[in-house]
Amino acid sequence: MGRTRRRRPKKLRRKLLTIRQRLGMSQTQMAKSLDLAVHYSAVSNYELGTREPDLLTILKYAELAGVSTDVLIDDKRKL
Repeated sequence: MGRTRRRRPKKLRRKLLTIRQRLGMSQTQMAKSLDLAVHYSAVSNYELGTREPDLLTILKYAELAGVSTDVLIDDKRKL
């Protein structure tokens, strides 16, 4: 039995960057707002698409932006 690869949202990284920029935050400020226990570089990795945030982090991004999580995850929906 093989596992099929999960489809990843292609526009998520751009949406996360847009949210941070609209809030006027640095990556360090965003990491603190998201209650990330890791270095600000996690935010950079999310925005570059080299790393994908976990579900709780996506939920926090959505709350900060005042949108639902499906707006962030669904490539067909605009921010």
